[in-house]
Amino acid sequence: MESYLVFKDLAIVIIFAKLCGILARKCKAPQVVGEIIAGLLIGPSILGWVNQSDFLAQMAEIGVILLMFSAGLETDLKDLVKTGPIAVLIACSGVFIPLGCGALLYMAFYGVSPWGSEGFYKAVFVGTILTATSVSITVESLKEMGKIKGKVGTTILSAAIIDDVIGIIVLTFVIGFKNPESKPSTVLLNTVGFFVFAIVVGFIIYHIFKRVDARYPHTRRIPIAGLALCFAMAYIAEKYFGIADITGAYVAGIILCSIRDSQYIAQKMDTNSYIIFGPVFFASIGLKTNVDNISMGILAFSIAFVLVGLLSKIIGCGLMARLCKFNLRDSMKIGVGMMTRGEVALIVSQKGLSVGLLTPVYFTSVILLIIVSSVVTPIILKVLYSKDIEEKAA
Repeated sequence: MESYLVFKDLAIVIIFAKLCGILARKCKAPQVVGEIIAGLLIGPSILGWVNQSDFLAQMAEIGVILLMFSAGLETDLKDLVKTGPIAVLIACSGVFIPLGCGALLYMAFYGVSPWGSEGFYKAVFVGTILTATSVSITVESLKEMGKIKGKVGTTILSAAIIDDVIGIIVLTFVIGFKNPESKPSTVLLNTVGFFVFAIVVGFIIYHIFKRVDARYPHTRRIPIAGLALCFAMAYIAEKYFGIADITGAYVAGIILCSIRDSQYIAQKMDTNSYIIFGPVFFASIGLKTNVDNISMGILAFSIAFVLVGLLSKIIGCGLMARLCKFNLRDSMKIGVGMMTRGEVALIVSQKGLSVGLLTPVYFTSVILLIIVSSVVTPIILKVLYSKDIEEKAA
């Protein structure tokens, strides 16, 4: 293929991704939903203007690395520590109940596979997709209602941060165990080894960045060095520990999240991600989604996947909140607030596709879950909070 054709593909992807993203926001849906739909429209399933190429796949990989680096940078470690055991318990319940429910759902449709088989790991991976929480829609809804700083709002935000950390660790284990040459002890040793390495090296790197940041505040060399760290940690995680590269990128963000210019780094990363790498990544999801092969069976699975995805979060997080002495309505608010899915679910799905644990047709299920959860969550939260107002008025 002529090398200049990639410029045509990039132009089409960026224009359509942004147009569809703007339309999605006009319809009160997340912008990423529009970018995914853009990929569907211009991809081989509908218009056929752009095909997934090695170049676009590599651009998308950079996009997902930058997204996870930004997620790490925006993590507030102080809030994470302050929330204590309650947020940890809610997050753990909100990870492992959807994980189990997702695996059981896959087995109900495609049969029970023996432990350690390919089918077993595919089932567990479907559950892993359901562990991710994206609270951007919830945060916006709570802000509009003036409830972001309440006890419920703080719990949701803190639990969501811990939820993502646990979800990434689960993803790392699942991908590691899938390798037929790996042993459980080896996967565990590699995972623990990586996080020990990250803590030791991260402590040193943090203090180096802190000193450089104090001497050269708000200069471009800080985000440039941060980006280099991001790529280095992604490479080291995958190459030397067999850990998903997105885990390394996320940890790189965590290392730098407490320096003074962490938000400055995040802004620079967001610029690159917003202009080119983000749209290419989300559009590539649409490009990979194969709607031609959607059967009634896949459609039925997608509907069940959405229902299980929503209910398992409500039950997992809401039930644990109730056990932690929240009243019934506040427990429902926490469960509903945790059920939105977004970028992390797509990132996990993308990783599953690259290692053979997911086929493109199942992206339809993930996209449907993101759209439904993004629309339903603000509506239910508004209803739950309006009942509080009605009771106070009475």
